[in-house]
Parts: sequence; C-alpha cells; structure tokens
Amino acid sequence: MTSFWSGWVIVLTAITLILTTWVLVANRKRERRDSERTTGHVYDGIEEFDNPLPAWWFWMFALTIIWGVGYLVVYPGMGNFPGVLGWTQVNQHDREVAAADEQYRAMRDRYLALSIEEIAVDPAVRKMGARMFGNNCAQCHGGDARGSYGFPNLTDNDWIYGGTPDAIKATLVNGRQAAMPAWEGILGDKGITEVTQYLLALNGRTADSAQASEGEKHFAAYCAACHAADGTGNPMLGSPNLTNGIWLYGGSAEQIAHTLRVGRNGVMPAFSETLSEDKIHILTAYVYGLNK
Repeated sequence: MTSFWSGWVIVLTAITLILTTWVLVANRKRERRDSERTTGHVYDGIEEFDNPLPAWWFWMFALTIIWGVGYLVVYPGMGNFPGVLGWTQVNQHDREVAAADEQYRAMRDRYLALSIEEIAVDPAVRKMGARMFGNNCAQCHGGDARGSYGFPNLTDNDWIYGGTPDAIKATLVNGRQAAMPAWEGILGDKGITEVTQYLLALNGRTADSAQASEGEKHFAAYCAACHAADGTGNPMLGSPNLTNGIWLYGGSAEQIAHTLRVGRNGVMPAFSETLSEDKIHILTAYVYGLNK
C-alpha cells in the first residue's frame, strides 16, 4: 500500500472512532426524566419514552470503542502500521504449517524410508495422497484424476514421461514442459491432411489410403525422431504414443490436424518448492497406485 493510501486509511479510521465516541458521549443523558415524557416517536401504537440508556448499555458501547482502539494498536489495521505484535496472516499460517509438519514428520519419514511400491497400497498413504492430490493436482487432472482436454488421464496406465515410480516422482519434482512444434509452415495444408490420415490409419481407423501413404513419408521425415518410427512415442522426450487411441488434445481428424498445424506447449509445474520430499514421496505413491 502506498503512503498516500496508508495515510488515507489511518485518517478515516481515526475520524470514525472520534465521531463515534462523540455521538455516544454527546447524546448521553445522565438523569431520568418524567416517565410520561416521550420522544414523539410512535410506531404501531407504541411510544418511545425519553429516558437515558441503561448504564450497562452505555458502558458496553464504550468498551467496544476502547477494544477497537486497542486492537488497532496491537494488530494491523491502520494502513501500513503493522501493530506492536507484528502479526500477519502469512506468519500465522507459516507457524501453523510448521507445527503440523513437525507433528507428522516422524510418520511421513517412516513412509519415506519405504519404497513407493510398498506404500502405494497402504490405506493411510492412499488417504493422505488423495488429500494432497486434491489440493495440488485436481485443478488440472480432475478430482478423479481422469484428466481433461490438455491434461493427462492418470488412471489409464498411459504415461507420456513414463509410469515407473522414479519417472512419476521426477515429474512431480521437476515438472514438465511439452514442446510439440507447429508444422503448418513446413507441411502446408496438404501435408497436414496427409499426416492426419496416416495417424488415423496407425490407429486402425478409416483413412484415405493414398493420403496416408504420403503422410507416412512426412512422418518418417519430421515426426519419427520424437515419436519413433512406429509412432509408439518416447518417454525420454515426453513424446506420446500415437498408436493406442489415447489423445491428450482430442483424436478426431480435425483435432489431430489442429495439433499438427499449431503445435502444443503444455506445462506441468514443478512441486519441489511447494511440497517437501516426504510429501512428494507419498503423492507419488498415490498417483502410482491409481491404475494398479
């Protein structure tokens, strides 16, 4: 917050407290008047007597003002003034997270000492992993881990970068950056159509044989280096298998052609700075166990 807006907040808050106090004190009546005298307000046959507030009510108002002033001295609320305790939501969150980590660290360290294959079937690990997945992964891969357009299904045993425990953990720790180049400038519309037909044929689907034959030549020249000569992909490069009917961005002829034309650049974020080693170990076991 800039100094101007900080001062603006401080001034308005101070004026509000001062005016509230003045209204309370200036309108206080100390003595009870004639019980028959009213304020002149009548509603539904009920008249309002002109008597002072009960003392306890007045002091309750006064105490709330005093409490408010004290709060603004101790905690942040007056612009950039941090309060004498220096309390912030972030600091409190970090302290609570650190306390929880310390409380459960021994349990997680016990799992960290075991292999992912061993703990993947442990009900307690599954439960913890599901919560971590919900907090960190479900936004992209879905609550059921079945993915969506552009986000892989983690339950079908088809892995772009490999489905071994080590490969899954490496993905979580380091993240992934997809790099499918756009081919329209090289292949042109005709070449894009031909490669599309070849990919349809690779999956046993109806395709134009003449176009597929030409597409095979393009595939060998431009695509096989990443996806392998037979189209089965290469997990080391993150190039998907193009023969199993599983498509990250859709498998219709139009969707395949669009991928070839414009390329793809998906990003899987790294969690090494977000999750501790033991949490990544447990989350890896959960993901590994999704299709076991």
